[in-house]
Amino acid sequence: MFDIPGQPFLDKRSLVGGCVRLPLKLDVDRLRGEVAALPADVWGTRGGRVGVHSAAEALFLRGFAPAEGDKPVEDRPALDCLPYIRSVLEQTIPAPPLRALLARLPAGAEIRPHVDLAPYFSKSLRIHVPIETNDSVWMFSAGLGYRMSPGEIWVLNNSAEHAVWNRHDSLPRTHLISDFLPTPALTALLAEGERDLGMPIAQVEAVAGGH
Repeated sequence: MFDIPGQPFLDKRSLVGGCVRLPLKLDVDRLRGEVAALPADVWGTRGGRVGVHSAAEALFLRGFAPAEGDKPVEDRPALDCLPYIRSVLEQTIPAPPLRALLARLPAGAEIRPHVDLAPYFSKSLRIHVPIETNDSVWMFSAGLGYRMSPGEIWVLNNSAEHAVWNRHDSLPRTHLISDFLPTPALTALLAEGERDLGMPIAQVEAVAGGH
């Protein structure tokens, strides 16, 4: 079973709610520059992800997709090309990194509503860092919609039903997505984060024009 033996389950409803923006800010130009400099041939696959996640291209930086089986959570070759992103994973976030990937959702695509059910997801904290995005992208979790800007760091409750829209007609959305074991330092940042940034889905539909 996809699990982290010995780790306790987390009450993500209390810890996170839907999404929380952490009081940290990254260098957007460095993030974008590193990702833009990756060889074109690292893209074009789903990185082993299946189901609802198959709508997005993926490049794993640490570990493997769950569908690939019980494989080690260790650095993958692409991470050597991304020194700033490595520093985000290993230094900026004050917790041990687990799996990490770059996920690129094409224009007009969506990740349908789903819940990450395996014990691994209930014992780790899922962090999103937008690298390229636009005003037609919405992240949903626990019944609320969120707009995330490049360089921000967000904790997502992926144990609640969540989804993503990219309603833009030409621009993709690329996020760094990573899981971390909780630590006192990370949960302290989470407690300081902004929690009231979500919009009810009916309002999102109105703002987005239903497109």
